[in-house]
Amino acid sequence: MGNSGLKQHLETAKKTGVLKISEGKLSEFPSDFKQLEPLLRTLDLSNNKFTSLPNDIGSYKLLKHLNVSQNKLVSLPEMLGNLSKLESLSACSNKLTCVPQSLSQLVHLKQVYLSHNLITEFPTVFCGLKHLDVLDLSRNKITHVPNRVSELNVTELNLNQNQISSISDMISRCPRLKTLRLEENCLQLSAIHSSILADSKVSILALDGNLFDKKNLADTEGFDKYMD
Repeated sequence: MGNSGLKQHLETAKKTGVLKISEGKLSEFPSDFKQLEPLLRTLDLSNNKFTSLPNDIGSYKLLKHLNVSQNKLVSLPEMLGNLSKLESLSACSNKLTCVPQSLSQLVHLKQVYLSHNLITEFPTVFCGLKHLDVLDLSRNKITHVPNRVSELNVTELNLNQNQISSISDMISRCPRLKTLRLEENCLQLSAIHSSILADSKVSILALDGNLFDKKNLADTEGFDKYMD
């Protein structure tokens, strides 16, 4: 992107609080971004060439929406935890193996999209966030869903296309979970606890592409209650 194009984006952002530079071949923050710190509410840097984000990202205190999908990020900075107003975070299609612990401070988060990364452990950092509605962790390398999942407040949890072979029965205690997507994992029928079917609030349970015939789910304890 040439200087004139960047300048035009910056001028627009000063008026709207929205900066979108996708497909811009950027690999680092231009110094001119600094002037937007007290103004920016939406930052879209998707489809660029970032391998990391600067710690300065934590200075954009008004930021509500951050999209860094389709880059080459191997990590996210701890300073993201300073974005106290952040409501949505998209970091799909990168090379992330984990997420920073500081994200637990983002009490206004509503939507998190981390599909198509290299995350190996379920990120319990999102457990306890009261306003989080959607957590998309599809197309990662997660193998297990731990007990702390019970503290997750989402209405939709997408774990499609991971390597999950076990799920804590504590997932049935998620207070708001209605949609649970577990397609194309490594689950045996025995991994689907009866409590998920009988005691949870889950009304959409997607299980296609696992290591059992979905028809056999009908014989599982709690299935009748789930259907009701």
